[in-house]
Amino acid sequence: MNRFILFCLSCFLSLSTVYSQIEKPQNYRKFDQRLLHFGFTLGVNTADFTPYPVLDAYEQYGILSIDNKRQPGGQVGIVTSLKLGHPVVRLRFIPTLSFQERVLSYVYEDPAKSPSLNKINEERVNSTNLDFPLMLQFRTTRFNNFTSYVLGGIQYSLDLQSQEDAAQSFTDPFVKIRKEDWQGQVGGGVEFFMPYFKLGIELKFSHSFSNIMINDFTPVSRPIDKMYNRVWWFSLIFEG
Repeated sequence: MNRFILFCLSCFLSLSTVYSQIEKPQNYRKFDQRLLHFGFTLGVNTADFTPYPVLDAYEQYGILSIDNKRQPGGQVGIVTSLKLGHPVVRLRFIPTLSFQERVLSYVYEDPAKSPSLNKINEERVNSTNLDFPLMLQFRTTRFNNFTSYVLGGIQYSLDLQSQEDAAQSFTDPFVKIRKEDWQGQVGGGVEFFMPYFKLGIELKFSHSFSNIMINDFTPVSRPIDKMYNRVWWFSLIFEG
């Protein structure tokens, strides 16, 4: 994931340097004159958790570690962008449908204590989310057909695939997470003005504000004290 982030940042810097040094006629000059803009976004994400094991997980459950594995996913959304008095400050609302998968890997000292009777037990948690991020975007002034920006805000997520209310199986337990989640988001990107639309390339990070773990006292939930959603988002944004 670190290589992916560095690759995206290097692309941003390379594109912005090359694009901004060439004098060009301005495309889509009326974009910043309009109050409201609409569009859509497509992208990929990598999701995982920030888990905090209970302090005595080894003594009580024989767990050496709880590893967290990032998994790829995707998202599609609808963009609404509102100019707040000045072209460089905008309010963005992007209802999004996202697909996420996370893997928790429990490493046991004694396989007999593992629910799967293996030294390493993996639990996959899949989510299909309706995400509602509300973001403040701060752009640089436009140079030719290029701008860059930073943004920050909050996001409400509703997990349509959540098993929060499902009956638990103690012979084959699964990790339960809450259906609703509030997250903070920060990010940045670059924008290119085409003749009839604006293309944005964006990288964001989001993290839960509160614990999303439901401890129902199964072998896979007892060793975890708290757990938070954590997602990196890479998006292409088309606005007209």
